[in-house]
Amino acid sequence: MREPIDSDVDLHVPAERAELRPTPFPVLAAISAGGVLGALGRYGISVALPHPPGGFPWSTFLVNVSGCLLIGVLMVLVTEVWTAKLLRPFLGVGVLGGYTTFSTYVLDIHQAMIAGSADIALIYLAATLVGSVLAAWAGMTFTAWLVR
Repeated sequence: MREPIDSDVDLHVPAERAELRPTPFPVLAAISAGGVLGALGRYGISVALPHPPGGFPWSTFLVNVSGCLLIGVLMVLVTEVWTAKLLRPFLGVGVLGGYTTFSTYVLDIHQAMIAGSADIALIYLAATLVGSVLAAWAGMTFTAWLVR
């Protein structure tokens, strides 16, 4: 017997088959609207804080770390405080998904390496990973403390 694509979903359990249904239009609209807002915010920060190819990409660093902090805050709020159905797709997938940009993070590392700034690339690589994880943890921890 073939295993399902998502091993966490047992397709023999009717309640778990819900993810096979098409996504309703309101959810897609919420994600799309949020994505536009998040991408515009990210673009604004990248214009305000430009960097040369070999320089430290502060705008992408700021966007990704602050986005992870906000994701941590949001996850506590949508699981413990708010019950609005479209809030998580709008804010989490849309706004914060459009705002954070880990693809640009990889591109910035590549550009720094090409520009001969391997030291900047490695510092940026590590600082973004550590900063983003710590920011998500801090957002969750502080928000959970505030909520309780």
